[in-house]
Amino acid sequence: MSNRLDMKIDTNNRKDKTKYDGPEKPDAYMGNDKQWVFRALVLAFIDMCIIAISFFFALMIRFEFSYSHIPLSFLEGYLHIVPLFIVISLVVFYIFRLYHSIWRFASINEFMHIIGAFLVLTVVSVTIHEVYEIKMPYAFWIIGLMLSFALCTACRFAYRFIRTGQKMLEQRGSANGDEKVMIIGAGNAGRMLIRELIMSSHLHTKACCIIDDNPAKLGRFIDGVPIVGNRNDIPEMVEKYDITKIVYAVPSTSGKDRKDILNICKDTGCDVSVVPGIYQMVDGRVSVSNLRPVSIEDLLGRDPVVVDNDGIHSFLQGKVVMVTGGGGSIGSELCRQIAREDPKLLIIFDIYENNAYDIQQELKRKYPYVRVETLIGSVRNTNRLHYVFQTYHPEIIYHAAAHKHVPLMEE
Repeated sequence: MSNRLDMKIDTNNRKDKTKYDGPEKPDAYMGNDKQWVFRALVLAFIDMCIIAISFFFALMIRFEFSYSHIPLSFLEGYLHIVPLFIVISLVVFYIFRLYHSIWRFASINEFMHIIGAFLVLTVVSVTIHEVYEIKMPYAFWIIGLMLSFALCTACRFAYRFIRTGQKMLEQRGSANGDEKVMIIGAGNAGRMLIRELIMSSHLHTKACCIIDDNPAKLGRFIDGVPIVGNRNDIPEMVEKYDITKIVYAVPSTSGKDRKDILNICKDTGCDVSVVPGIYQMVDGRVSVSNLRPVSIEDLLGRDPVVVDNDGIHSFLQGKVVMVTGGGGSIGSELCRQIAREDPKLLIIFDIYENNAYDIQQELKRKYPYVRVETLIGSVRNTNRLHYVFQTYHPEIIYHAAAHKHVPLMEE
């Protein structure tokens, strides 16, 4: 049993500072909305140009880049079909949320959205080809869709590629002044953390190496960062890469493995941080701002005990509570915490009068409004216990009477 009844991890009362529930949006939120709309409109305009140019080039490629050889009917078909196709494309792109993503974090998820959008547009192009009176060449549709897909994808990922290149050049130019970081864990959390370290222009840190216990990952790279060993290699790699900070990026693990790895990290003398649990990462991203120092719970080797304070209060309030061994180390702490819950009567029962007296006087000073009865006796004395029960009628008993030197008393 925990020696503190009021230990509790309060996840319900945390306030989300990024959320605003007022009747009107603050100016900062209004500005963010305007920025998003402006960027979405710019990206939509670029998409319109890409589609128009792609299908025109498709027509030019079909006729070997000879504009004069293109039949007039195909040019008219282009002028009638492409505007309609552009409108449909913008609607499809919006449905697939291609104007909602933060493209500097673009990854496989965003790429799959682009593929899904163009699969729908492929069906749309077949439908238009079948129902429209002017039959455009098959190459017009095939090449136009391929060019549109390539250019739309390149447009969206270009920012990330440019930022990554700039960050890598900056890191090479100022590598000596950067804080060198070791990442524990080559999973999704570690990968996202490395990506943010590379992309951020405000962080003067460099991911130098990765540690992972999976032998199949040894010698491989994540965004250019090598996986150099397992947990047993941490001290050696800290020295080899001159590491000053270690980040434990395996939020899904707990128990003995977590405790063992964190203890090894602490022994290196490096600053150690941990990525919070997945349930804390509401937006699905691992961020450097989410990192926190190692806490005692991380080193328990088990899940922390969560105590229901409200339930305990309602359980003890107005009750006659008896604590056997109430003057001992555990019993006295139980008495302190029970007294806070406003019992009807707190009975301190102990065989040793000095300890019982000490806790009695302490409770009288701290909780003068609580009725405390101090009784001396042994839990092995049946007659004494019968007297206590018949006189005070305790409703709840915390049995904390025990010998401390168990091996001696057993002998």
